[in-house]
Amino acid sequence: MMTELSPRATRTRRVYCAEFKQEAVRRLRDRRAHGVSLAHISRELDVSRDLLRLWAKQLEGADAAALPDIFPGQGRVPSAAEELRRLQREVQRLQQENAFLKAAAVFFAKGSR
Repeated sequence: MMTELSPRATRTRRVYCAEFKQEAVRRLRDRRAHGVSLAHISRELDVSRDLLRLWAKQLEGADAAALPDIFPGQGRVPSAAEELRRLQREVQRLQQENAFLKAAAVFFAKGSR
């Protein structure tokens, strides 16, 4: 018995480079200044309106950051967020070690009485 795949299941995910995203946002801003609709611009670029809005918001929030930090993509994390995650893991590890040492101190204190 053969099952048929839905059209949604056969689509592949498109990946956009940081330079394309930056150029798309530049074009979005230029064209919107001339009164062109977001829907029209998204059709021209073959990108969803929501994705264009997201890219514009990401670029707006980043002052002078490098493009890979603004648009990390493909599982990469911006350097500041990556450092925060590393530090959070370190804090968690140290808290576990501290809890173990406290439990060991209680155990040995009971044995010395």
